[in-house]
Amino acid sequence: MRITAFLDIPGQDNLTPLARLEKYAFSDNIFNRQIIARGLLDVFRDFSNNEEDFLTLMEIVVRLSEDAEPTVRTELMEQIPPIAIFLQESRPKFPAAFFEYLMPIVVRYLTDVNNQVRKAGQEALLILLEQDLIAQSDIENKVCPVLLDLSAPDSDDEYKVEAVNIICKMASMLSRTTVEHMLLPRFCELCSDGKLFQVRKICAANFGDICNAVGQEATERLLIPKFFELCSDSVWGMRKACAECFMAVSYTTSPEVRRSKLSPLFISLISDTCRWVRQAAFQSLGPFISTFANPSSAGLYIREDGTLSIRPSAQDVNSSSCQPSNSVTLMSSSANAVSSSSEQPVEIKTESLTEETSKDTREESSDCCTNPGEHVSQLSQGDKVAAGVTEVTKDSGFPGMNSRLQSAEDVFNTFLYWRPPLPDISQDLELLQFKTEKHKDSCSVPRNNCVASSEIKKVLESLQEHMDDPDVQAQVQVLSAALRAAQFDSVGDYETKQMEEGSGKLQNKTISAETAVPDATCSQVEEDGLSCPASQDDVSEQSATSELKSTDSQEQHGGTNVFLKKQQEDNPPFEDKSKLQDIIPQPLLDQYLSMTDPARAQTVDTEIAKHCAYSLPGVALTLGRQNWHCLKDTYETLASDVQWKVRRTLAFSIHELAVILGDQLTAADLVPIFNGFLKDLDEVRIGVLKHLYDFLKLLHADKRREYLYQLQEFVVTDNSRNWRFRYELAEQLILILELYNPNDVYDYLRHIALTLCSDKVSEVRWISFKLVVAILQKFYANNANALGLNFINELVVRFRHCSKWVGRQAFAFICQAVVEEECMPVDQFVEHLLPSLLSLASDPVPNVRVLLAKALRQTLLEKAYFKSVGNPHLEAAEETILALQSDRDQDVSFFATIKLKQGNMDSTTAEKQS
Repeated sequence: MRITAFLDIPGQDNLTPLARLEKYAFSDNIFNRQIIARGLLDVFRDFSNNEEDFLTLMEIVVRLSEDAEPTVRTELMEQIPPIAIFLQESRPKFPAAFFEYLMPIVVRYLTDVNNQVRKAGQEALLILLEQDLIAQSDIENKVCPVLLDLSAPDSDDEYKVEAVNIICKMASMLSRTTVEHMLLPRFCELCSDGKLFQVRKICAANFGDICNAVGQEATERLLIPKFFELCSDSVWGMRKACAECFMAVSYTTSPEVRRSKLSPLFISLISDTCRWVRQAAFQSLGPFISTFANPSSAGLYIREDGTLSIRPSAQDVNSSSCQPSNSVTLMSSSANAVSSSSEQPVEIKTESLTEETSKDTREESSDCCTNPGEHVSQLSQGDKVAAGVTEVTKDSGFPGMNSRLQSAEDVFNTFLYWRPPLPDISQDLELLQFKTEKHKDSCSVPRNNCVASSEIKKVLESLQEHMDDPDVQAQVQVLSAALRAAQFDSVGDYETKQMEEGSGKLQNKTISAETAVPDATCSQVEEDGLSCPASQDDVSEQSATSELKSTDSQEQHGGTNVFLKKQQEDNPPFEDKSKLQDIIPQPLLDQYLSMTDPARAQTVDTEIAKHCAYSLPGVALTLGRQNWHCLKDTYETLASDVQWKVRRTLAFSIHELAVILGDQLTAADLVPIFNGFLKDLDEVRIGVLKHLYDFLKLLHADKRREYLYQLQEFVVTDNSRNWRFRYELAEQLILILELYNPNDVYDYLRHIALTLCSDKVSEVRWISFKLVVAILQKFYANNANALGLNFINELVVRFRHCSKWVGRQAFAFICQAVVEEECMPVDQFVEHLLPSLLSLASDPVPNVRVLLAKALRQTLLEKAYFKSVGNPHLEAAEETILALQSDRDQDVSFFATIKLKQGNMDSTTAEKQS
C-alpha cells in the first residue's frame, strides 16, 4: 500500500487529489507534512502523466523544501535520489526537471543550519554522483564552489570538517581534470591546516583516494610533500592514518619515488614512538611491499584465461635444483657469477658485505639520530655482519682470519656511536696467528678476550632497561654476536704441561661457571689465581661448538634470549646472507621478517604474526621464487606459531603460494608444512581442505599419490557437529577425482564416498550422492568397466537393500543422477541398475516412491533411448509409472502424472521437496 494512499480517498472536502496533496503538504500538523515528504516518489508516479500537474507538484516540492521543521526537510532530502532516478527514466517527458527544481535543493541543504539536514544532503549528493545523475557543469559551477566556501580557512569548524569529508569522498567520482584544477589546491591547503587536527586526519585517511584520483604526476609534484608533513605530524592519529593508506599512495607513484622517498618514510613510521602508529605500519607493511612487484623481474605473465602465472627461468631452475635453499650463492643472479668455486664466494661476499656496510655506516652515522628509518636499516645490516664474522671465524680454521675480521672492526664501533665504544681487540686477534709459541704469553689472549667479553656484557646489561625500543633490540643483536665472537676466540690451540694436568678440572669448572654466573667467568678465575682456560690440541670442533652454545645459554639467562634465535646456531652467515635481495629495499624486508619476533607481539601488536601471514603470499609474489630463501624461515616460523589463527591464515593461502613457488620449491618447502596442517585443528584444516584440489594438482603424480591414504583423515573431525567440514570434503573429492587413476579411486576414494553417503546430515548425504555419480563416470570414462560394475553392485547392496528408507531413497536419486549426467553406457544402466530401480515401486515408504516417480517421469522417460519404439525396457518403465499414478499417496501420484515441462524442476528441487 502506498504511503500517500489517503490522497485517493474521497472525503468531505470534495478536493481533487492534487489539491488535497497541497492541503496536507502545508498543514499545521508536522506529521502530515512528514508523510507527504516521505511519499513523494509515489506522488510523482501518480502525477507524471500530466505536464501541468507535474509542474504544480514540483512547485509544491520546492515550497516543502523550505519547511521550518528539520525533520520534514530531512524526509524530503532522503527522497531526492529515488525521485532523481525516476526522472532520469522519464527524461523524454521532463528533461530538465531535476536540474531546475531538485538540484538547487541539494546544493542549498549542504549549508543548512541543521546538522541532520546537512548529513542527509551530503548522503544524497554522493548517491547522485555515484549514479552519474549530476551534469559536469553543475558539479563545477554549483557543487564545487559551495564546498570550497565551506572549507575556506575562515569557515566554521563544523562546516569545514563536513566539507573536507565530502571533497575526499567525491574525488573518486569526478573526472581527473575537475579534481586536479578545482579540489586539489584546497586539499593541499587543508593538509596543512594548523587549527583543526580533525581536518588533517580526514585528509590523511583519504590521501590514497585523492592520489588515485589525480594520477602519478600530480601526486609526486603536489601531494607527496604534503604526505611527508602528515607522516611527521605531532598528533599520532595523523601518522596512524598515513600508515593505513600507505599502500594506496605508493601504488600511484613511480618506482623511483617509491624506493627513494616512500621507503625511508615508511621506516620512520614503523619505528614511531607511538605503539598505535607502529601497529598500523606493520599491518600495512606487506601491502606496501607488494607495490614493488615488477613483472619483468618476478617472471610474471597473464594466461589467456586471465589467471596470473610465473614463467620459470632456466637460471632459476638450475639454481633451485643444484643449490641448497639456504646457500649464499642463491642470494641473487649477480652473486652467482662472482666465482665458479663453491667455497670462494663465501669469503668474497662476506668481505664485500662487511666493507660496504662499514663504509655506509661511517657515512651515515651522523644522521642516524635524526632519521630513525636509516638507523633501523643500519642496525639490521650490522647484525648480519656480526653473524657473518662469527661464522667465518668458526669455519676458516684461523688462517687469514685477521684480514677478514679487520674489515668488520669498525662496524662494532660505529654502530655504538652513542654508547661507550668497545675495546680494541685487533691485537688479540693478531696474537692468535702465533699459536706455535705455546709457552710464551699463553694467557694474554684469553685474558684480554675475557676483558673484552666483560666490557660487552656490561654494555648488554645497560641496554636491558630499554628492551622495548626496537633500535635497542637491534643493538643487542649486534653486541650478542660480538660477544660470541670474542668468547669463541678465547679458545685457542695451546699446549702446556699445566693444561694437560688440570685440563679436565678447569674445563668443567669453566663451563659450570659460565652457565651459572655469565658475567663473572673471568673474574672468578682471576680471583683463584688462574688464567682463563685454553683448549687442548685434541679438542675437536664439536667441543668448541658446544662451548659456543653454552655461551648462548648464558645470554638467554641474561635477558637476551629473544634475539638469540635458534637459527643462529646453524650457519648464521648463510641464513643472514640469504635474506639479501634487490627487489625491494632491504630495510623493508628486514622489518617484515622481524614480525615473527615474539618481542614484536609484546611491544607492537599481539596479532602481528597474523598480519605477517596474511600478506606473505603478496610479499612472496613481489620477491619472486628466486628470492624465496628470504622468506622460507619466516614461513616455517609462522606455520609453527602457537596461535591457530596464524596457521589458519597460512592454510587458506598455501595453494596460492604453491603457484608462486612452482613445483620444485613446493615439494621441498611447502609439502612438509601442508602435511602438518592436515593434522592440525579443524579451524586450520578447513583452510587446507577448501583448496585441496588446487594444491594437489600442483604436485607431481608420485607425490600426489602419497595423500590418498591421508584423505581419509578428513572424515574425522574434532566436532562431529561440524557437518560443513564433511560437505566441503565431498565437494573437493569431486574435483580431485581427475587427479588419480581409476584403480586409486576405487581403492581409496570409494570408501570415503560411501562413508559420506551415510552421514547423519542430509546436506552431506546429497552432495555425497553426486560424488558417487562422479566416481561412476570416472570408471566408465576410463574404460574401467570392471571397477564400475563392482561399484554398482556395492551400491545396490548398500542402498537398494538398505533397511532404512533414506538409503533406498538415495538409490533412486543416484540412478536419476546417473541418467542425467550420462556417466555410463545406457545398456549397462538398464542391465545393472534399472531392475533394482523399478523394484522400488513397491516400497512401503511414500518418500521413496515419490523420488522414484520423479526419476522416471522427469529424467528417464525423457531420454531418447526410452522413447524409441520397440524398446524392451520402455514397457517395464511405463507399467511402473502407471502403477505410481494410481498410488494411494497423493504426492506419488502427482509426480508420476506431471510432465517435465509442467513441473520444470531439477534434481535439486526434487531433493528439497522430498
